Amino acid sequence: MPDSRIDRHAFDELKQTVGDDFITELVSTFLEEAPPMLAQLRSALLAQDADAFRRTAHSLKTNANTFGALVLGKQAKALEHGGLPADDSGIKQIEQTYRETADAL
Repeated sequence: MPDSRIDRHAFDELKQTVGDDFITELVSTFLEEAPPMLAQLRSALLAQDADAFRRTAHSLKTNANTFGALVLGKQAKALEHGGLPADDSGIKQIEQTYRETADAL
C-alpha cells in the first residue's frame, strides 16, 4: 500500500487491534460510503445548508482518520470548521484526495 495518502503506522495499529478481516471490511465500507458523502457535500452547498455540510464533513473526517487517511481527514476537518464555502473548490480538492486515498487503499 502506498503511504502517500495513508499513515502506515496508524493503519497498522488499527489492523493489529481489529484484525485483517475487520480492517478489510472497514476499508470496503469507507470506499462505498465516501462517494455519497462527497455528493452530500455538493448537495448541501447547492442548498446552502450549512448544518448538513458540517455534519457530512465531520462524518467524512472521522471515517478517514479511523484508518490513517490523515490528509483526507485534515481536508474534511477544514470543511467542517470552515463554514459553508463560497464555491466548490474545497469539494473539488477533497474529491481528488479521496480518489488518491482510494487508490492507496
